[in-house]
Amino acid sequence: MLADSGTPGRIGDSSRSLVAGGRSRPHTGLSIIRAMRGPRLIIAAMLVAAASVSPCRGDALVVTRAMTAPTIAEIFIEPGTVRVELEIGVDDLEGFRNLLPDELYERLGHDPSPLAVRFERFFTEDLVLRADDGDPIAGTVRQVVPRYRVRRDEITGDPVPGAEDEGEPVVFAEIDYALDGSPRALSLAPPTTDAGRAAASIGFMTYHGGVPINDYRYLAQEETIDLDWDDPWYSSFRNRNLRRRYNAPLSVFLYVDHFEVRKEIIVRPKDLQHWVDLGLAGATEIAAADQGALKQTVADFLVERGEVTIDGQRVEPALDRIHFIRRTLKTTGVIEPPEDLPIVSATLGVIFSYPITALPDEVTMDWDLFSERIPAVPAVATDEAGGLPSTLTADDPVLVWKNFLTNPSSAALVEVDPPPAPPRLGVPIASLLCGLLAVTLVVRAFGADRGLTRTTAAVILLAAVAAFVLRPFGRVSVPNPLRRTATVAPSEADGVVTALLRNVYRAFDHRDEGVIYDTLARSASGELLSSIYLETQRALELENQGGARAKVADVELVTSSVDGMDGETGFRSTCTWNVTGSVGHWGHLHQRRNQYEAVFTVRPVDGTWKITDLELLSEQRL
Repeated sequence: MLADSGTPGRIGDSSRSLVAGGRSRPHTGLSIIRAMRGPRLIIAAMLVAAASVSPCRGDALVVTRAMTAPTIAEIFIEPGTVRVELEIGVDDLEGFRNLLPDELYERLGHDPSPLAVRFERFFTEDLVLRADDGDPIAGTVRQVVPRYRVRRDEITGDPVPGAEDEGEPVVFAEIDYALDGSPRALSLAPPTTDAGRAAASIGFMTYHGGVPINDYRYLAQEETIDLDWDDPWYSSFRNRNLRRRYNAPLSVFLYVDHFEVRKEIIVRPKDLQHWVDLGLAGATEIAAADQGALKQTVADFLVERGEVTIDGQRVEPALDRIHFIRRTLKTTGVIEPPEDLPIVSATLGVIFSYPITALPDEVTMDWDLFSERIPAVPAVATDEAGGLPSTLTADDPVLVWKNFLTNPSSAALVEVDPPPAPPRLGVPIASLLCGLLAVTLVVRAFGADRGLTRTTAAVILLAAVAAFVLRPFGRVSVPNPLRRTATVAPSEADGVVTALLRNVYRAFDHRDEGVIYDTLARSASGELLSSIYLETQRALELENQGGARAKVADVELVTSSVDGMDGETGFRSTCTWNVTGSVGHWGHLHQRRNQYEAVFTVRPVDGTWKITDLELLSEQRL
């Protein structure tokens, strides 16, 4: 990297910086053009893809592919300066020709022209930055060097880990523009052709005071930003299509389930300072050490806001969780462990819960926090069918959820077939007694050498006939001494295991720990109960979501192998199953699908099937 000489629009030896400035090995201007020829087809394919959009599962996000454009521009607005960082792809070199060193400029087929003259044209005709509709600002070129393109996430555009000396070669340029004071607006225009069209395909991102003003979008024409120097959160593009997705400083959500209503509030502490003193006046950051006390003050204030009624009855909230969170287009997660946060972007997520015993007919929330800065509050009421967005205002402050579910999921436990009774015999007692009497009389008659009298013979005959006639009557059930255990068919065992698994997960639809344990006790037994509780709770909790727990929508038995148990009724089942669940949280729909493999031991306990032992073999995210 070569330092600038200090003169706007000038750089030291720009050609030498391109030759010697590579990160891992030197490039000449000719070698970088040659190196870039190979990826031309790839870049063309990326440009074709840029014209399409694709949805992101869970949040219906639109991927513009702007972060994969041939040229990437990142614009950083700070007091007194604007810094622009460019990654220029091979297909856009012509559009940025006036920025390139002499060797590259001439290799593109242009007659020699002094670099200072070309810099002047670049700042006045190509990449043009103006303050308050004034004249173009002459920038200072800090460096122009070859390097490899930064790999970026296809949803957020954030850099992702990767080798710095691999990938597509680009020309990297860093430019500073000095600002005179604090302009109310900045306008940025891309290089254009003689026909007035953009001469480069530029995906760009803009930050003011560290706050992103837009998500990755294309810079296809001149765009203007209205700047708020007191609070850069409120800086925004006049073109509404360029405003970032999460631009609301305060938003509220209602989630309605069978056993719980949740109210979630996402808010910047800096905005709450308007209603309650959080000790943030004049602060530039919220120190990690101060966040605990601040969260308590916020929770105490918000517990009284946004009154909730369920089926016409006002209900008192219970604070469930409060966390500092970080939101991106891809995820919203809890910041853990705590860290010092810039006050301009620090965001709190606050959750209040309202336990219920059945799905209600109507839930309302009456919001009452509005200000000049926050005249409207985005809100969403969500149930298992999805979310219904709305906007709350001082004239229309009530968020309403009504039960329009035509076929809601059942919160009831699955019926489990009872264990088969142990094998038993039906013993005809009366018939046996009569037969025993007949045999006894015969033995006594012939054993006493008295012979068989007519009376004795008649009694014996009568007893034998009675024994035969009474065989179907007076039977008593007794255990079968030859078969002491019942057998379970593999298909029946699969049904039992699936039902028990479903009921284990249904238990976690509840929120009260005691109710969860009581419900689990209907499917598991003994010391295994606590183990299943802890393991299932861990599996359902969403990583980095502060304890949010997914609700299981489906349990699918994939494979099963059943073995009997010698000497007792029951079976062991080695099975693989899939669990699909989701949870609405922080305004997102988080989805999860896991696969597990385990060996279950199932026995009859108190007349019902229960899991008495469990060995987990594997688990994986699908």
